[in-house]
Amino acid sequence: MNALIGKKIGMTRVFNDAGQQIPVTALEVGPCVVVQLKTAEKDGYNAVQIGFEDQPAKRQTKACAGHFKKNELPGKRILREVRLDTSGADFKVGDTFTASVFDGVSYVDVIGVTKGRGFQGVVRRHGMSGGRATHGSGMHRRPGSIGMKEWPARVLKGKAMPGQMGADRVTVQNLKVVQVRNDDNIVLVRGSVPGPSGAFVFVRKSLKKADKPS
Repeated sequence: MNALIGKKIGMTRVFNDAGQQIPVTALEVGPCVVVQLKTAEKDGYNAVQIGFEDQPAKRQTKACAGHFKKNELPGKRILREVRLDTSGADFKVGDTFTASVFDGVSYVDVIGVTKGRGFQGVVRRHGMSGGRATHGSGMHRRPGSIGMKEWPARVLKGKAMPGQMGADRVTVQNLKVVQVRNDDNIVLVRGSVPGPSGAFVFVRKSLKKADKPS
């Protein structure tokens, strides 16, 4: 297994053997239960579907409730698929994986959803400087002219404009694993992780630094 579902707990700090302070983000990773196996013969690809965090039956749709009941598993709030290079012969429905999956792993990639900031203007959303901050300018935080004269006489696609900010799916790559606390299913990674405290994240072994030593 090379990835698990988790939850962002928040940021803290730890000290290494040299007494240096290291800022870390605490992630509660697992336990995750295998809910379904997918094979190339039946589904066209090999994968395992894992679930995280129990959910009461009254909060499940009938489709999800039937999905869990089929395999006699408790309902899970979050479901994700982990693709496999080969068939999942080593896995079976009901298997449970914890933070110990990341024992000995040096780097991980964390996928999350950033905090939503709502509708924002160009100064906050794109870091534009705005106009003069003097009396009577009438152009303090506005985007300014966006026209294209007589030709092409339109606004080009991708122009930086006011709009929805945040709530985007973001992958932070190559975060160094500082500690793995198996008793609490906690993984401490150096650096920041997208989303607020309590947000769900997807933690996988790093794709770009998978073979580099710690």
